[in-house]
Amino acid sequence: MPDISKDHLSNKIAQNKKVLTEQLGIDISFDIILREFKIGNREAALVFVDGFVDDEVVTLIMQTLINTRREEMVPDALEKVFKYRVPYVDVELVSTYQEVINEVMAGPIAILIDGEREAIIMDTRTYPARDPEEPEIEKITRGARDGFVETLLFNVTLLRRRIRDPQMRSEAMRVGKRSSSDVALIYMEDIANPQLVENIRQKLHNVAAEALPMAEKTVEEFMTRTYWNPFPEVRYTERPDVASVHLLEGHVIIIVDNSPSVMIAPVTFFHHLTHAEEYSHDAIVGIYIRWLRFLGVMFSIILVPLWMLMVLEPGLPPPQLDFIGPEEEYALPLALQFMIAHFGIDLLRMASVHTPSAMATALGLVGGLLIGEIAVEVGFLVPEVLLYMGLVAIGIFVTPSWELSMANRIILLFLIILTGLFLTGGFLAGLFLVFLRLVTTRSFGFPYLWPLIPFDPKALISVLIRVPLPVQDIRPDFLKPVDKKRL
Repeated sequence: MPDISKDHLSNKIAQNKKVLTEQLGIDISFDIILREFKIGNREAALVFVDGFVDDEVVTLIMQTLINTRREEMVPDALEKVFKYRVPYVDVELVSTYQEVINEVMAGPIAILIDGEREAIIMDTRTYPARDPEEPEIEKITRGARDGFVETLLFNVTLLRRRIRDPQMRSEAMRVGKRSSSDVALIYMEDIANPQLVENIRQKLHNVAAEALPMAEKTVEEFMTRTYWNPFPEVRYTERPDVASVHLLEGHVIIIVDNSPSVMIAPVTFFHHLTHAEEYSHDAIVGIYIRWLRFLGVMFSIILVPLWMLMVLEPGLPPPQLDFIGPEEEYALPLALQFMIAHFGIDLLRMASVHTPSAMATALGLVGGLLIGEIAVEVGFLVPEVLLYMGLVAIGIFVTPSWELSMANRIILLFLIILTGLFLTGGFLAGLFLVFLRLVTTRSFGFPYLWPLIPFDPKALISVLIRVPLPVQDIRPDFLKPVDKKRL
């Protein structure tokens, strides 16, 4: 079958119907509909995907078109129908088969009229959608309870509801040769750095994916091209309030249809350590929560290798810490024990994802109590290994960014192996390599460790301390925003 999908529409509707039937598989796929009727004694056809359109709206449109008299269509039949007989808001004209195919497969309906070389496209989409609910990962004690859903238009509307500023821009594009997925680029025109916006826009246009089966993750990998860096170069969020705050700072939001997570770009390492909970309380409470979270994340990375180093190097800890270390003999090397416990926690976490909620408590009891207790009783693990890996697990779950918490798991395993093999030298070399990886990482060209490197003391204070909102009068300088003043 010759591919003529990129050719221009014919002025003969029979030819147009033949081509679209072949290209769309209308005679094979039961959900792609071609409905023939007449407009003012002219042959016409309606092409759409059943399930994407609102039946009542389409019925009303067809009633209006069928009731059109012949004299109402002359001269310039297409112009008359387009301007005066289509009772709908979102309407446009297209002139090629490819455009018709792209639009129909995305959800709008196409109207073809005999004698016309253009088709009328009407966006009557009504995707299956769930109501906005509070995200499971980013829960807070006080604040909004709505979250992004899998429908792109709904997600943009949630942002519009919070930022009623005409300067907020939402650019739509299609990504993926086969999936033709809808992607939205959101930014504040009078705040965001124009070079940053153009850079991200070009990266989106250059995404050469065949389809987006994993939605935003596929887009991220094509845009960042840093496949072996464990540290996330974008931040994901399912909270509209978090996305809105970043928009007003000068960041860019990328929304992919079919995903409840949106991407925030660019970001620094410290963006992954802040949480909306800190801003739902008074400043002093927010500072306490932030520092407690910092300590939890830090302990989840260095506590285990540091304890293991003190045990394996008896002369290293001061006399006050002589109690550190297992009292009984152990058969397996400590590094191997920690690796087993490390993998056990991750296996338990993965199992909980696939376990029905009614059985999740039982899974936790079996994994955390029964298996752990038996492992200690038989001498497979020493009690301290379970204690410190339990503290590590707490640090994982207090990390606001799930992507960063998974990166920290890889770093922890890396440090355990190096410390077990090379003791103090391995521990210090591991820390240096991790720091070097952080220093050399850049998010869309911006330094990942800002405001630590390059050093910006005022901005660093706002990272370490939850500054009261009326005092935060300057937007983050590393983004080079057009409008630097908040207040």
